[in-house]
Amino acid sequence: MEILKVMNLCKSYGSGESEVKALDDVSFTVEKGEFVAIIGPSGSGKSTLLHMIGGMDEPTSGYVYVDGLNLFERSEEELAVYRRRQVGFVYQFFNLIPVLNVRENIALSILMDRREPDERLIDEILNDLGMKDREFNFPSQLSGGQQQRVSIGRALINSPMMVLADEPTGNLDSKNSQEIVELLKRSNKQYNQTLIVITHDENIALQADRIMSIDDGRLSSDEVVGH
Repeated sequence: MEILKVMNLCKSYGSGESEVKALDDVSFTVEKGEFVAIIGPSGSGKSTLLHMIGGMDEPTSGYVYVDGLNLFERSEEELAVYRRRQVGFVYQFFNLIPVLNVRENIALSILMDRREPDERLIDEILNDLGMKDREFNFPSQLSGGQQQRVSIGRALINSPMMVLADEPTGNLDSKNSQEIVELLKRSNKQYNQTLIVITHDENIALQADRIMSIDDGRLSSDEVVGH
């Protein structure tokens, strides 16, 4: 079942001689439950593409369909709900709220939505993350690997259809990196969530179902990985 369809996606900044094409006519589809790794040099357009899929930035032209609906025909309010409820984001720099403890950081998107958190679900996520004994700690009291676990919990709390991760292991050592990838893969398989990960780490990319390469804003290759 197709969950994501990107058609002729373009994103430009500036105009005339100073115009920069961050994305240049990118098209592909992703099936529900797929794990896709996106690789490419810095400045190639990987993060721009992820921001478009996540509804955080609008294309200059082209389309993004999520679950059959054109993402950019939605109102700003509808896009905000999409970002809070249907997509989970994991970033390189964790982006935790320093004055909130682990439990509150995980529940943040629900609290922002003015909904009541499911405390049993939070307990389940904390156990899956191995963070139950740290639930009342603040980000400053956690290691980098622990902070990234919390950011994954925050991404998963709404049972999103897609998890988008932008260099999720960029600030971690190899041991913590693999543990984070294993957590993302487990969520991908256990809940059949589509997982799209930007990475410079070849070992992580090779664990995906597909590897897409972006160069100078264009999709240069799209290969199925044989495990």
